[in-house]
Amino acid sequence: MSTTQFYAEAMRFLSAIDEDWAQLISKVGACTIGAEAEPELSPYQALVQAVAYQQLHGKAGDAIFARFKNHFGGFPEPEQLVAAQFNDLRACGFSGRKIETICGIANGTISGLVPTRQAAENMSDAELIARLVTLKGIGQWTVEMMLIFTLGRMDILPVDDFAVVEGYKRLKKLDIAPKRKEIAEIGKAWSPHRTIASWYLWRVPK
Repeated sequence: MSTTQFYAEAMRFLSAIDEDWAQLISKVGACTIGAEAEPELSPYQALVQAVAYQQLHGKAGDAIFARFKNHFGGFPEPEQLVAAQFNDLRACGFSGRKIETICGIANGTISGLVPTRQAAENMSDAELIARLVTLKGIGQWTVEMMLIFTLGRMDILPVDDFAVVEGYKRLKKLDIAPKRKEIAEIGKAWSPHRTIASWYLWRVPK
């Protein structure tokens, strides 16, 4: 099945859940998550980039990430990052905690804890999450974003994602947003298209 066919099937599947989903998908239109993905990145690169942007607005993250790459003349190899001076990374705009985290990712890549792209392709979602959350400063949400936007996994529901939960609350006109376990249970009905469902929930009108 081609990507276009897969997206079309996902839209039909989700639209058939109920009228709320059908109206949302009709209003938002075709899913374009593929255009937002960065499949050329390795898990190491995707995790470091995700940390660079954590808790920042897009433009601030862009500026820090640009300084980071300019400092190294491109995306650094793990060995280069580990060998970098703390003050040089601080000058790029990273906090001390983020420096610890990205250096931990680099060390994990060197040791083999962070898999190569080829190895990651052969691992399940659950295996990758369980493995990578052992890195200090890396939580499940960060790994899930890598699974979605780097590895192109199509059945990921980031239950800790505020925008997903709030989107569902607005979609169903709820007074209170569902808890983590509740959204995970509700989301079982969206499988095997939970990534696409998340993409639409990110776009529920406010």
